[in-house]
Amino acid sequence: MSDVPARILVVDDEPSITEFVSYNLKKEGYEVEVATDGDAALAATAARPFDLVVLDVMLPGMDGYEVCRRLRASSDVPVLFLSARDTELDKVVGLEIGGDDYLAKPFGVRELTARVKALLRRRQAGSRDSGIAGERFEVSGVVLDEAAHSATSAHGAIDLTPREFELLACLMRHAGRVLSREQLLRDAWGWEYLVETKTVDTHVKRLRDKLEAAGVDPALVETVRGYGYRFRAQ
Repeated sequence: MSDVPARILVVDDEPSITEFVSYNLKKEGYEVEVATDGDAALAATAARPFDLVVLDVMLPGMDGYEVCRRLRASSDVPVLFLSARDTELDKVVGLEIGGDDYLAKPFGVRELTARVKALLRRRQAGSRDSGIAGERFEVSGVVLDEAAHSATSAHGAIDLTPREFELLACLMRHAGRVLSREQLLRDAWGWEYLVETKTVDTHVKRLRDKLEAAGVDPALVETVRGYGYRFRAQ
């Protein structure tokens, strides 16, 4: 493991939150930078790379959702949303626009650090695997090349985010088999800590939308009620 501490950007306009989060993350050995609004957050991420962004939803001016959308145009840095709003809809919106996890205020130190560590572990695992020559396989007209990190069909390239690509790769690798949401969280993304499996449903919906936009039948990703999902092998 690298001795270089992970760099975390904390974005929140409440001094009590930034102080609490920064203090506890620094205690864990992380390098922490603070931004108090969306413009400052985007400027910081453009100037220097970060390993994780802890992002408040309710920011002055540009809200956290818009910051995440703009980040996703050029970066796959993990985003942990913070919000006083804790409805299912709020969480789904955050995940649909590219967030990786959602932590409701108020929260404790243990929960914060556990989620941060889980997101950083997954990112580090992805970095270690990035140099490995992956498989290239075809199922039901979809060709997936892990080494090139590309997915194509007879209609051309399928535009996927890194998370969507990992989900598709896991489903295709086990084509014809039903995978539970817990299996997908563990095998596709290596998540060791997650309180909700609904994030899988959100990403499956986004994956189906991307397949359909690329001329691929979205029904290839089948829902198996009460259990999980299966990629149909034709």
